[in-house]
Order: sequence, then structure tokens, then C-alpha cells
Amino acid sequence: MTKDFIGRSSDDLELDDGACLGDVFDHYALRSPGLRDFAASIVLARNQEFSPPGTRLSEGDEIAFLPPVSGGCGSVYTHEIADEEGHFFALTRQPIDTKAVTARLLRGEDGAVVNFEGVVRNNTKGRPTRFLDYECYEAMAIKLMAQIGREIAGSHAIGRIALIHRLGRMEIGETSVAVIVTAPHRKPAFDAALEGINRLKKLVPIWKKEYFADGEVWVEGEWDDSVVKR
Repeated sequence: MTKDFIGRSSDDLELDDGACLGDVFDHYALRSPGLRDFAASIVLARNQEFSPPGTRLSEGDEIAFLPPVSGGCGSVYTHEIADEEGHFFALTRQPIDTKAVTARLLRGEDGAVVNFEGVVRNNTKGRPTRFLDYECYEAMAIKLMAQIGREIAGSHAIGRIALIHRLGRMEIGETSVAVIVTAPHRKPAFDAALEGINRLKKLVPIWKKEYFADGEVWVEGEWDDSVVKR
């Protein structure tokens, strides 16, 4: 949404010494005055970490304007993290193979597998949908997915967890996101999977564009309170 409004997805900018994140936003708001209308819902990031507007900048910093998130060569994954505990986090532009992911998570002591899949439906509030397109701030997204997954694993009696999101164009019925949890017992697995998808949809910078027969629109979601109140 922000990219469409400003007319580009990235840019280079030189600022005076002592500049802060807010100065970057002000620069682009002057060039595209309507951007300020969205200021209340845009979160700023510096070097792939959420940061307040007063954050001082250094040479070479990477800055991102993030509108509310829409609540994947050789490998099929464009980005992936597989940590020592066996948890798995990935972005892909290929169909998500949930059976293969489940197989890499399962251990002998597991008695439950919960696999949540978000799929593309054929309408939004009755308006027929043709297909979806997902875009993502990939470097930051994969770090946040791993952070979320590890925090959930540390607070629930589960074995392993995987969060995978697909990017690019998706047709009706295709899986856009999967949260897979293995555990000795079913209740912690269900609880962890639900928390995983809920936090992913409010914290990870992934955006959804819906295409209809009579137009297209970026889907507006909402940031988690922990981000907005920074």
C-alpha cells in the first residue's frame, strides 16, 4: 500500500548528522503529502527491528515504513531458519509441503500434531475474489517468525513448531500460511498453533493484495499493541 502510494518500493537518502527516523518519514511525507494521512498506522523499522521515530540514525542504516500487516534457489524456501531445537521457520514462493515439514518436526515422544493452514477463499464479504498476491519485508519477517516461534515453544509444553508463509500470487484454495506444532499432548499443541497464527498476523511484515473482477485492494490489518505503543 505504501509502495503504491509513493510510487517506489525503495530509495536512497542522505540526511544531516543527528537525523532520526522521524526525519526520514517527514522527508517522504513532504514529497507525497497524503502519506501523512496514514502516519497513525505506519510503524517504522531500523535495520530490521521495530524502532520509535526518535531513534538516531547512522551511516548505512536500512529504514522501512511498514503499514499494518495483512492478517517461498535450490531450496523451495527463499529464507529459512532451522535451529538447534528443531523448530523451523521459512518463506517460500512455492506451494507449502506441510507433510514434509511435519515429518521433520515429529519425534518419538510426540502424541499430537496440529497443522493450521490459512487458505485463499473465493470471496471477501461476498465480493468474488480472483486471486491474492502477498509481499513481504523478507529479511525482517523471517527474524520475527523465528522469534515468535521460539517464544511460543518456551511458554507451551510442546516439542517443536514451524511457521511457513508463502509469497507471490496464490489461487483460490491454495495454502498461504501454515503453523505446525508437535507435542506429547493435544491441548498445548492446539494452544501453541492458535497463538502462532494470531501473533504472525499482527507482527510479521507481510501484506496481502486481493484481486477482484472489478478492481484490486491492499488488505488493511492492524498492528499488535506492543508495536504501536513504542
